[in-house]
Amino acid sequence: MGRYAIIGTGAIGGYYGACLQRGGAEVHYLLHRDYEAVARHGLAVRSIAGDFTLPQVNAYNRTTAMPAVDVVIIALKTTQNHILPELVKPLLAPDTALLTLQNGFAIEDELQAWAGDRPIWGGLCFICSNKVGPGQIHHLDYGHVLLGQHYPDQKPRPLSPVLAGIAADFKAAQIAVDTTPDLRLARWHKLVWNIPFNGLSVVMDATTEGMMADPDIRLLAGQLMEEVVAAARQDGDRLSPGQGRHLPDDLIVTMLANTERMAPYRTSMKIDYDQARPLEVEAIFGNPLRTAQAAGIAVPRIEMLYHQLKALDRQNLAARAEGVDLAGK
Repeated sequence: MGRYAIIGTGAIGGYYGACLQRGGAEVHYLLHRDYEAVARHGLAVRSIAGDFTLPQVNAYNRTTAMPAVDVVIIALKTTQNHILPELVKPLLAPDTALLTLQNGFAIEDELQAWAGDRPIWGGLCFICSNKVGPGQIHHLDYGHVLLGQHYPDQKPRPLSPVLAGIAADFKAAQIAVDTTPDLRLARWHKLVWNIPFNGLSVVMDATTEGMMADPDIRLLAGQLMEEVVAAARQDGDRLSPGQGRHLPDDLIVTMLANTERMAPYRTSMKIDYDQARPLEVEAIFGNPLRTAQAAGIAVPRIEMLYHQLKALDRQNLAARAEGVDLAGK
């Protein structure tokens, strides 16, 4: 089992870190507001897969007090990525790798800009999980993780032995895990859900259940999905002409059906908006939008949603600064 550092012990980092620790891995957690509570009481997970508590965890409020590790798991919101270089530096040994569990597109490129030749992996988390209190995590549905390695040329590669070892640690932690040779295509795959449902949950002030119950929102979600699939196809053809790096033809139908069966869920972007925190607009919407435009493909609905979210985010943060509850919560 490897030694892991969790940067961002919230709904995602806290859940997967707790699972890894339960499975026998050595895990070190960076916390901010929850540090005192977690250092005193540990982590508690309420999960559809079975509740468990870790009364004692390796909790820290600064990375300079943490040991160097084999893998740094980045679970902060992408809006905080500007602090990562200094935050992660104390955790790095010569062979330490970075694994980002963040949402969005081209995340690994941003990490590579300051990490140099250090291995970078991406983990796509298909999970409904919320932090409901200090050190308190509620896992509502799903939980599967898809792991892949980032390469600067964006071309698929066979699975590396080190990534296979991480996947083995996840399996030992009772986390459903698969690996992919094509991380970029997998990023597009997740955007097919994240772009419509994260974005529309804010614009329409709705949970997944509310969005699926409204025929007009459901129609718009499907149209946004179609634009993501088209952008992914164009991107795949540009990078690997004739190699068919495309998403499955039945993906949209499958995702809509799965969302209809999903436990009612308030998306992470909706939670951030309701709590007047910065939204991950650039990572989830801006980066794929610019990629599609650079490839010469129009995605007008995504572009409109991007600008709507930029405006709502700006207004929400300004209202918070003035002490006004714009979200009405």
